[in-house]
Amino acid sequence: MPELPEVEALKDFLADHLVGREVVRVLPVAISVLKTYDPPVTAFEGREVTAVRRRGKFLDIEADGLHFVTHLARAGWLHWKDTLPDAPPRPGKGPLALRVALDTGEGFDLTEAGTQKRLAVYVVRDPAEIPGVARLGPDPLAADFDEARLAGLLADERRQLKGALRDQSLIAGVGNAYSDEILHAAKMSPFKLASSLTPEETRRLYEALRSTLTEAVERSHGLAAGRLKAEKKSGLRVHGRAGEACPVCGDTIREVSFSDSSLQYCPTCQTGGKPLADRRMSRLLK
Repeated sequence: MPELPEVEALKDFLADHLVGREVVRVLPVAISVLKTYDPPVTAFEGREVTAVRRRGKFLDIEADGLHFVTHLARAGWLHWKDTLPDAPPRPGKGPLALRVALDTGEGFDLTEAGTQKRLAVYVVRDPAEIPGVARLGPDPLAADFDEARLAGLLADERRQLKGALRDQSLIAGVGNAYSDEILHAAKMSPFKLASSLTPEETRRLYEALRSTLTEAVERSHGLAAGRLKAEKKSGLRVHGRAGEACPVCGDTIREVSFSDSSLQYCPTCQTGGKPLADRRMSRLLK
């Protein structure tokens, strides 16, 4: 799933390629991708793009006061095309969900792999009309997001750190991968209670949060949209690397599996050398 750094890079890329250009066609291929109908998606046509913004993990393309907002979800992606095909896309079983064409002949496709169709597109007058945008918490890279702000957010959180960091209404933009990376950098267990942090631990988590995301954004800056996935994977230290050696201490990276996701961590760096209980695997072994 694209998270804050990748969406930030997509935002910068699209700002360079879209602002000042006119949208001539918006072609939905999978109707399920459209989550709003008033105004219709065709209302975006004939307008000049004036700004591109990131709102958490949402991309917001503004054109003459109207907003085209998309959330790429778990398996969605944006593919830039210097030259779009002349023939309109045909509905079918392929991954293509929607195409946006510009007056220059350029444009982009939104695609989604797999069978779970969660890719979402909204055309609205105000992004706050979108429930997922309206409930977003503060952006962790915002200038006013300081250590005290993080401490206040976690003070009454009776959840584990892993779940708290992924909650978009608490902190916007962090998902499964970067929560693993942040907790590894902070040397904290993903199962640690969020409200139990000492002031020193809060400082450590804040520094890990800011540095992990900032470094990922810097690595992605200036990359074409098609290279962002590979860059994200290459920059991850623990997420998706179960069974490999921790780059900090050399211990074996472990995994905890859930019904639809998993987390990875280093026992030596994060849990005092103790493996975390993997309830799913325990049930399978019975």
